[in-house]
Amino acid sequence: MSTTNVSARADGDSAPVSPGLRPRYLIGGIVALSVMSLASLFVGVSDLTPLDLLRGEGDKIQVFVISRLPRLAAILLAGAALSVAGLIMQHLTRNRFVSPSTAGTTEWAMLGILVATLFFGGTSVMGKMVTAIVFALFGTFLFLRLLRRVQFTDMIVVPLVGLMFGGVVMAVTTFFAYRLELMQALNTWTTGDFSGILRGRYEIIWLVVVVMIVAYLYADRFTVAGMGEDFAKNLGVSYNTVVNIGMIIVAITTAVVTVVVGAIPFLGLIIPNLVTMVLGDNLRRVLPFTALAGAGFVLVCDVLGRVIRHPYEIPVGTVASVIGAVVFIALILRARRPRSL
Repeated sequence: MSTTNVSARADGDSAPVSPGLRPRYLIGGIVALSVMSLASLFVGVSDLTPLDLLRGEGDKIQVFVISRLPRLAAILLAGAALSVAGLIMQHLTRNRFVSPSTAGTTEWAMLGILVATLFFGGTSVMGKMVTAIVFALFGTFLFLRLLRRVQFTDMIVVPLVGLMFGGVVMAVTTFFAYRLELMQALNTWTTGDFSGILRGRYEIIWLVVVVMIVAYLYADRFTVAGMGEDFAKNLGVSYNTVVNIGMIIVAITTAVVTVVVGAIPFLGLIIPNLVTMVLGDNLRRVLPFTALAGAGFVLVCDVLGRVIRHPYEIPVGTVASVIGAVVFIALILRARRPRSL
């Protein structure tokens, strides 16, 4: 049985393109993202042009190497990783409106960062990352356990429960941050911002490359698991093991990105939905496109944040929130639209 479109869409209508067109789309996406990335390197407060680099101007080269290149790498990695995490989560929960930002995973990661800051100090990035991963894992599995114990008949209810679940966790985090005078530090995690990315302060985010490779290797198993526990067991797939691996990938990705750049709302929700609407639901085939689209989306949001109020900068999390909220509402309205028989 082909797995190209066997994973049922929550909105009920998928129109995948011909498999022969996918390589063209992938190459076109890589070229487009490369051009956008190159152009973004010369957008910012500091005046920097390709001619400055060719002339070998020392201060310009330092800005390019210390700030612009690390920032671009962090943007692409964060966008690709969070989009892939959202894609995996939607497949495994069988709900197109579930993502790290609508299941409480991001909020639990922030709570973990706050705890790590208290016990390890503000300079221990590794301590923050490990603690955030542990808290994100706990929160994600707690959410899954809730889904298994309570049967929701409406797919919209699931993300709403997740948002309330995350809201409670965020309220607890804010309370302790206020009492401990850590509100300013908390604000750096709640809104994704790449303005502080510099060489030597972002390298930990490269860990998500390893995580995405593992996700690709397990892509077929995730696709099968997304068809349901009984179906997966009939095909000889260990359902619980695959789900656990998927949630570990989601938790690690969310925690690492949150530690380095902060939360980027709606990214893991809207990008997988838009990609699978066009290309279908086979995770192995759509995963590269999802990563490219996520990286491109964050890059566009970052450039917009740099130019809208130049020379001031709007955090990418704010721009992504505005765009993502509009797309999210459109997806909900589309899902609620009556279907013709």
